Amino acid sequence: MPGWHLGGCHPGQHGWCYNPFKTSVFTRRILVVIFVLLVAFDASAQGRRKKKKKEDEEPITQSLPLLKDPPAAIAAETGRLSFRVSPLSPRGLLSQQVRDGLKALSQNDRGATIMKLRAFVAGTGDLRRVQQIVSEVFTDRKLPLPALSTIQVGGLPMEGAQVVLESIAAEKRVVNPAGLAFFAGQQAKDVQQAVSQLTMAVNAVGVKPASVLRATCFLSSLENVQTARTALSGAFPGAATNYVQLVRLGVEPLAECEAVGRLDAPPSAPVVLTNPPGLAANPNFSQVALVNAAKVVFSGIQMVFRDQDSDVRLAFERLQKTLEPLDVGYGNVFWTSVYPVTRPIADKVRAIRFDFLDHSRPPASTFLTFEGLPSLDATAAFEVIAAASQ
Repeated sequence: MPGWHLGGCHPGQHGWCYNPFKTSVFTRRILVVIFVLLVAFDASAQGRRKKKKKEDEEPITQSLPLLKDPPAAIAAETGRLSFRVSPLSPRGLLSQQVRDGLKALSQNDRGATIMKLRAFVAGTGDLRRVQQIVSEVFTDRKLPLPALSTIQVGGLPMEGAQVVLESIAAEKRVVNPAGLAFFAGQQAKDVQQAVSQLTMAVNAVGVKPASVLRATCFLSSLENVQTARTALSGAFPGAATNYVQLVRLGVEPLAECEAVGRLDAPPSAPVVLTNPPGLAANPNFSQVALVNAAKVVFSGIQMVFRDQDSDVRLAFERLQKTLEPLDVGYGNVFWTSVYPVTRPIADKVRAIRFDFLDHSRPPASTFLTFEGLPSLDATAAFEVIAAASQ
């Protein structure tokens, strides 16, 4: 096309027009497209390499935070203490029943703080799960952990029930202005006689039957549990009640019932250990502890491992160390609960305990043989309640 040109276009020798400006723009556009494609391809390749590398890497193990252990001992104001028992349930396994029991206690506490739990576990569930679940539940709710005791029993009075929980909580207001009475376990061949003896102790120290807050009966057999319910609820209509079978194969007929009640008048001293008239005095324990100390200290259970005298002494020494940070010692103890799993170890504990406890002022006590403890190596366990001056 000779003679045809625009602007800077110069006809070539073949007659067509060559415009270097337009060619340069076109080339740059092509290069940009190629560059974009190369970048996209490289990014895709890098993504595939990163994905393959990530797949080849060993996954990082995620670890849950360690749960805190319940306190070995805890102090609470005597005047604010309340006592409850969780309802029995046949639903689910041990873990679910513990959670359901804690939920029921929490709903009934109406804002009170649970300070102490005692769990009686029946069946073949792992008793250590109780502590784990208690720690999980209280941590999730951002609540302070209570002191805890876990004991294996022979049975509970409901088919399928594996655990019952007893709680001691601190109320927001004073509910025991004159203090509390702790009644040692009253033992007899049948539960009606045991309840009758307990009633005698309650009346002897001036506690009204309606002021008994909690009563627990330990039975060699659950065959007569309805008799126990009738007798105990009839004697103490306002009490939270609990019934457990001590061991699966109880041989001798036995029933022992303990209780705690609200005093109408304060005792003559912060702690008075007494044996009311009509009840057999025993040099190894007091029948009733009347307590109006400002605070009381609850321990968890201290287990004895193996069966030598030195093993029992070591357990008492360890428990003493848990009490010291709260400024109490064995001289302040007014209640003991002892849970041996055999009679020989029970005899050893009886023989050694007053090397630590004050024999001139023996605490009120419940001392019975139970089915088992959270450790398979444990042969006995005990817990105490002590009076604190502040």
